Amino acid sequence: MHRDHQVFIDALHACRTVVLRFYSKEDGATLERTCAPMDFGPSRKATNKSDRYHFWDYDSDTQSHVLSLLPVQIVEIAPTGNRFDPAGIVTWSTASSPWFVRRDWGPCS
Repeated sequence: MHRDHQVFIDALHACRTVVLRFYSKEDGATLERTCAPMDFGPSRKATNKSDRYHFWDYDSDTQSHVLSLLPVQIVEIAPTGNRFDPAGIVTWSTASSPWFVRRDWGPCS
């Protein structure tokens, strides 16, 4: 787990965005993004099943806004005062693909 794990969890439960600083392997640099914390656990798509942080990247320049990072890639997770609406980012069935971290996001739980 990253040292800012509790910041991530608190923001997830409060539906608050975070400012994420992370090392991008693709860019070879540290990037900063505004994100919604989504989950913490293994990626269902990755071969490496290590736990990772999953974010909704509002600043993404690609079609996919899901950003999944191993703890070692994260430099900092800082809280913001801005709220997000889970219904605006959950685009799949949480019944068939449930969360690892329990939460009360209404129909998106």
